[in-house]
Amino acid sequence: MEAMPFRAELGEAATLERQNRSQVVSSDWRAALPVLHAAGVTLRQLRTRDAAPLLAMLTTEEVTRFISPPPTTVEGFERFIAWTLRQQAAGKYVCFGIVPRGHEAAVGLIQVRALESDFSRAEWGFAVGSEFWGTGVFYESAKVVVDFAIRTIGVHRLEARAAVANGRGNGALMKLGAIQEAVLRQSLLCRGQRMDQVLWCILDVDWRREPPRFRMH
Repeated sequence: MEAMPFRAELGEAATLERQNRSQVVSSDWRAALPVLHAAGVTLRQLRTRDAAPLLAMLTTEEVTRFISPPPTTVEGFERFIAWTLRQQAAGKYVCFGIVPRGHEAAVGLIQVRALESDFSRAEWGFAVGSEFWGTGVFYESAKVVVDFAIRTIGVHRLEARAAVANGRGNGALMKLGAIQEAVLRQSLLCRGQRMDQVLWCILDVDWRREPPRFRMH
C-alpha cells in the first residue's frame, strides 16, 4: 500500500468548512497523540529513536515498490519525524508508529492528513516492514487508526489510494470495509513509472454502523 508522501512539502488543506461536526470526541491530539492498543500491537507517536529502525524497515525493495519514496538516511527520517510533529501541532496531520508486541521501536507507520481545513475529509496511507506482512499487525493497527480518525478527529470521509498492481494493499483495504470508487489513471509516479491507482473510501456513517467487518475487537 502506498504511504502518504514522506516529503515536507505537502499541499495545504482546502478551505471548505464542514457544517455538521456532531459526535466528535474532543481530544488534545494536536499536542500529543494518545497511545492506541490493538491485538498484538501498540500505536504511538513517532520518536526520534524510531528513525534508524524505520530506515531499515521501509527502504527495502519490497516495501518501496508501491509507495512514495521514503527518506534514504537516518537523518532524513529524523527530519520527517520532526515534520510530523509540526504538522500535527497545526492540526493538519497525524502519524502513528506501529510497534508490535515484544518490540520497542516502530516497524511501520500509518499517516492521516487533512484534505479539508476542518479535517472532515482526509487521506490515509501506511507502510510496514515486509517481515510483518501477513502477521495481522497491519489489519489490527489500521482498525484502531480508522476508528481514531473518525471518532476523535472527526473525519467524515477517509480516502486511500493503492496502485492497481498492489494486490496486498488493495486486499487490505477491502478487508477493512473500504469501498472502491474509481481508478485514477497514471496517478502515481514510482521509480520513474506511471501507475494507475484505485481510489478507496470509508465514510463515518458506514463505520459507525459497525457491521462485522468493521467491529473493533
